[in-house]
Amino acid sequence: MELGAAILDIEQVLPHRGSMRLVDRVLHWDAERIAVAVQVPVDGPFHAEGGVPAHVGIEYMAQAVACWAGCQARRRGLPPPLGFLLGSRRYVCTVPVFASGWLLQVEARREIMGDNGLGVFACRIVCESRELAQANVSVFEPSDAQAYLSQQP
Repeated sequence: MELGAAILDIEQVLPHRGSMRLVDRVLHWDAERIAVAVQVPVDGPFHAEGGVPAHVGIEYMAQAVACWAGCQARRRGLPPPLGFLLGSRRYVCTVPVFASGWLLQVEARREIMGDNGLGVFACRIVCESRELAQANVSVFEPSDAQAYLSQQP
């Protein structure tokens, strides 16, 4: 972790609000990576019997990447950017459900981040030192998100 990389308040780095904010706090971050904590809820929009289905892990990873982008922006004195999850590759999860109450650590490491806003992150989800899931997550961060959205049909 960089010396200047203070742990930032999740509300200051992640644009998601209310029940759509799935990650709880930033654990550590630097120019290349981030780790965030997720306390698997006992209820909520994705809760199923016993916990949260494993496919929601992709969104946990995407929100970790969004936190990384928000931390980078805050370091430059800017608000967190709006970005888009394009997809994931090779998502592998060893459990069918993240059980309610589990404390997950979601990690994202920048593999590629182009000047055009396209990026790929190697991500994983860990619980009590056991890797539960991994994937490569592709994202897009347009330089002007509002202009980009206004151009869409």
